[in-house]
Amino acid sequence: MIFHIRGIMKSKKFEDLLEIVHRLRKECPWDRAQTMESLKPQTLEEAYEVIEAIEDKNYEELKKELGDLLLHVLFYSSIAEEENNFNIDNVIDSVKEKLIRRHPHVFGDTIAEDKETVKTNWEQIKLNEGRESILEGVPRSLPNLQRAVRLQEKASKVGFDWEKKEDVWNKVVEEIEEMKTAERENDAIAFEQEMGDVFFALTNFARYLNINPEEALRKTNEKFIRRFQYIEKQVKKQGKKIYEVTLNEMDKHWNESKSLF
Repeated sequence: MIFHIRGIMKSKKFEDLLEIVHRLRKECPWDRAQTMESLKPQTLEEAYEVIEAIEDKNYEELKKELGDLLLHVLFYSSIAEEENNFNIDNVIDSVKEKLIRRHPHVFGDTIAEDKETVKTNWEQIKLNEGRESILEGVPRSLPNLQRAVRLQEKASKVGFDWEKKEDVWNKVVEEIEEMKTAERENDAIAFEQEMGDVFFALTNFARYLNINPEEALRKTNEKFIRRFQYIEKQVKKQGKKIYEVTLNEMDKHWNESKSLF
């Protein structure tokens, strides 16, 4: 069943969920005590759980996690409505209008036959909406590897990018040499800066090769976990604790794990 609420067409299920959120805000002491600030860490956690379910291809879990994320959207909207700032209808109106405005190749006469043209047009439209920098809109709260990718992507849309893969790699090598120089000179401040430049250059090289550096690092983290836990299992089989064995013993098991993971 579909019907209109405050001028916005909603499903009965959506409206029921919204009413549950409103009731929780009135009747549950914990829910009533929440603020936008207190919910932020939980929202970030829910977003990561959505990503993890996608990576695991666990669609049953993904269904639940998307529900949790939707709950947060409704919760923020409910708090904003209580403070007379906006409500869920305004949220829906805002995203609806933005999608139409930023897809003139679908809802207007603009021609865009490939995804790169769509992305370039998207950035231009955002500038036309009043943004002063092409880099605006990249959240500071993003993991910094991913933030670096987004900044680099945005700059590339206006032509600020390397032309050849070899040039991108040469920049990585250049930054590594500068980091080595800072280390030899025992300059801790410069070393930190140069290390950041190395990370940024490597991230740019990954982007150039269409590799997500955050995903690459996640896979390496998981590989490290599997290999180190193999060491722990082998040490346990010997009746020892991990802190009781030598580095050489751990290295032996680590090398064994390479053929397994």
